Amino acid sequence: MPTLQFKGKNIIWNRHLSVPYHTLEEVSKLHFQSDKGKGNLIIEGDNLLALKALLPMYAGKVKVVCIDPPYNTGNEGWVYNDNANSPLIKDWLGKEVGKDDLTRHDKWLCMMTPRLRLLRDLLCDEGIIFINIDDNEIYHMRCLMNEIFAEENFVALLPTIMNLKGNQDEFAFAGTHEYTLVYAKNKVKSLFYEFTIDDEELTDWEEDAFGFFKKGANLKSSGINAPREKRPNLFYPLLYKEGSDKIESINDEEFKRLYKKETKEFDDKFLSRIKTRYEGMGYKFIVPISREVYMSWRWEREKIIAEPFNIIIDSSDGDISIYKKQRPSLGDLPSKKPKTTFYKPEYSSGNGTNQIKELFGEKVFNNPKPLQLIKDFITVGSKDGDIILDSFSGSGTTGHAVMDLNKEDKGKRQFILVQMTEATEAEANKNICKDITRERIKRAIEKYDYRSGFQYLRVGQPLDAETLLKGKLPDFKTFAKYVYYLCTGENLKEENKISEKKSFIGTFGKQAIYLIYKQDYDALIRMALDLEFAEKIISDQPDKKRIVYAPACFLDEEYMEANQIEFVSIPYNLFQRKNK
Repeated sequence: MPTLQFKGKNIIWNRHLSVPYHTLEEVSKLHFQSDKGKGNLIIEGDNLLALKALLPMYAGKVKVVCIDPPYNTGNEGWVYNDNANSPLIKDWLGKEVGKDDLTRHDKWLCMMTPRLRLLRDLLCDEGIIFINIDDNEIYHMRCLMNEIFAEENFVALLPTIMNLKGNQDEFAFAGTHEYTLVYAKNKVKSLFYEFTIDDEELTDWEEDAFGFFKKGANLKSSGINAPREKRPNLFYPLLYKEGSDKIESINDEEFKRLYKKETKEFDDKFLSRIKTRYEGMGYKFIVPISREVYMSWRWEREKIIAEPFNIIIDSSDGDISIYKKQRPSLGDLPSKKPKTTFYKPEYSSGNGTNQIKELFGEKVFNNPKPLQLIKDFITVGSKDGDIILDSFSGSGTTGHAVMDLNKEDKGKRQFILVQMTEATEAEANKNICKDITRERIKRAIEKYDYRSGFQYLRVGQPLDAETLLKGKLPDFKTFAKYVYYLCTGENLKEENKISEKKSFIGTFGKQAIYLIYKQDYDALIRMALDLEFAEKIISDQPDKKRIVYAPACFLDEEYMEANQIEFVSIPYNLFQRKNK
């Protein structure tokens, strides 16, 4: 597969692996009705650090990612700030990426790469990512996504109409649209949903004993693959008696004689003979034909016989046409598949600005996405109870859309929003996450009576050896979840079983995982895996291998091997992830 090359790629391609995990610290005074918004999180901080911090709790759990990253127009004023151990990267740090920057595409790709790799890790197997982007980086983004998500997981490139009148300032053509790039983590396993229909569209639908349906495609195939010679297995006669409500078929023996499977040939003389015989019995003899050219059916004979309830017979024009019944795929209600061009008047970019003004009384954020657009992405990608993540959350449209959709369908989707403060030396007190993202969600809850709320978290200290050795220690439960993820590559599902008193984290298959640790540096440096602790865990978990994370070990290797105990030192060997 062709690959995309850019400056710094070899430096940042695995950058997400070297980024240290960080704690996520609650800022309780900034929570809002957290009891009504279980699982809803607003996280203040660099999204690269925040995404890495989310892995121990959310890896493989997010159903939909909606992001609106910088478009890299050269006018946004974004600054490259991902420090890496490289002279090239260090030379980029803290410098605004402008239109005249000859490396602006390289910097943008270096910024996006580790974030996209972490977002992929956070998605569940059925998960989907929606990326809003425009012409400045659409080519590079698609190439990068093909490498990270794999080309076969590409789903759609949706022109998204934001200004139907057109931007007259653009060169040559008045710009009407941006793009939404859609990829699945695993297209084979991905789950997409459809839009419900309005009352006017409902007139096209009918009901039978099996639910709603409407006329779908004619079962007579057309196109370059339609001729009988190309699909002989899909050519066969069907039988119909006037006044009947079902289609019949010739019997198996006649079909075998008509169609010689070994040679893939037809006996046209026999076809003529049985046609005469069945018409003499009062049947209409139907074969797929167009202008005297033999075609084929879309379905195999066995399926048509097995599913008569999915067939529509139309003889209104004197000929007999056979159609499949189109059934809804969104539950039992009539629905429609989204089209590849995303357009509704509600998607107008001006609506996003007006929605912010309704809440704040003034324009406090540039180019917020319209609410309906993000709602429709979430509708297509999620169901009740799913987790929606936006790591470039800006004004918080994604969180607002989740709450609005939950109110409409009484769902319990959860949102995770990540946003930087964007403070600078000139604006040291600037905090977009607190003053705009959080404030918008809070005001929307109050104004529109959403039965929701959120917790407000802040990216805290790094969980690396240097920080731990300085005595900056996380609490036991936070550290335990992190250790479990490093040990297993999985989230800890039974957090309620964590026991600081017993130094127990949890089990994983035939392994029991322990952490000898206290959030007290003086106590911690005197703690160790000793014989007393070993005997206790052998008794507690007799049929499992015991993996013990501790500052020191006072047991010999022969004893540990005989009793299936593995020691991992804190902090020196902590970061060797096992993935067992």
